[in-house]
Amino acid sequence: MTDISKEQVLKSLEPVTLPDGKPLASSGLVSDIFIAEGKVYFSLSVPAENVEAFEPIRLAAQKAVEALPGARQALVTLTADKPADQASGKTDKRAAAAPKSEPPKGPSGGSRTAAKPEIPGIGSIIAVASGKGGVGKSTTSVNLALGLAAEGLKVGLLDADIYGPSIPRLMGLSGRPMQGPGRTIMPMEKYGLKVMSIGFLVDEGTAVIWRGPMVQSALMQMLREVSWGKLDVLVVDMPPGTGDAQLTMAQQVPLAGSVVVSTPQDLALIDARKAIAMFNKVSVPVLGIVENMSAFICPSCGETHHIFGHGGAKAEAEKIGVPFLGEVPLAMDIRTTSDAGTPVVAGEPDGPHAAAYRAIAKATRAGIEAGTGKGGPSIVFD
Repeated sequence: MTDISKEQVLKSLEPVTLPDGKPLASSGLVSDIFIAEGKVYFSLSVPAENVEAFEPIRLAAQKAVEALPGARQALVTLTADKPADQASGKTDKRAAAAPKSEPPKGPSGGSRTAAKPEIPGIGSIIAVASGKGGVGKSTTSVNLALGLAAEGLKVGLLDADIYGPSIPRLMGLSGRPMQGPGRTIMPMEKYGLKVMSIGFLVDEGTAVIWRGPMVQSALMQMLREVSWGKLDVLVVDMPPGTGDAQLTMAQQVPLAGSVVVSTPQDLALIDARKAIAMFNKVSVPVLGIVENMSAFICPSCGETHHIFGHGGAKAEAEKIGVPFLGEVPLAMDIRTTSDAGTPVVAGEPDGPHAAAYRAIAKATRAGIEAGTGKGGPSIVFD
């Protein structure tokens, strides 16, 4: 395969012009260009009010880059910053006076709180988040998705952790996704789930070094330009923390709710509270908290050890008034099946650990359908 350079990409963009006739390549709107195995990623930073006008330019840029020898695919997205008056909290009076539309419904009638563009074919989208890494969020996401599928739902799984994608390894998936109709990407499939991750597009040992706009661009493309088909639920494995990626998902995606994962000790719960606070500020319901690594049962003597303490997540859920979805032990079986790419719900469906995840999935589904997630104050993003 012919190597493509950033200079070649910019050269290919020279014939593409902006509405005022200026060349796109020298406009300063093109973000950092990332190239991996013939796939070219970049975004165009445009004023929010001009997004629709720039859609033909985005398509032209994508077509121009894909014409380069050796280019397998170009992924180009428009990113926009809010105008200063919106960022400062000012509201357009006409927008404030406009009638509010009825919140969209989930797969079984549960209402959503966010009036954001729908993803065609997807009933509900739930985010699995944590305030910090290392608490087992990705393992929980995979087994929660499998648990929801065991409930008879059609489920997809999106790995939104751009810098540290874990889903390909946890699902035992490798290779490159196929191109679908209309320049979309076909998700990978395994264990009855449809799966998408940046890890399918970039080698496992490659460091993804992107600034915020590129992360936002990649997330929106993996969400909106993947041929998901008909899904009842899409589970999104969020990156740890409360940065650009999390805010992009919370503000631009019609999330039906969030599931927050924490270990029992106070140090993890401090960061879990931050994740909950973020979802509250952007009016995304918190469907509940999961306590991971709740206890360790010695395989030799059968004695239970509370290595990280016990009950902290449940107490926190009761304190802030959100559901406690359940607890998962610190178990060798979960670790070994995860490393092997056979998640415990798929590999050992009749075992006690799979039962714990299925119970969490059942409680999560009930929260979506009943609309019982606890949300924060209503905030409207114009």
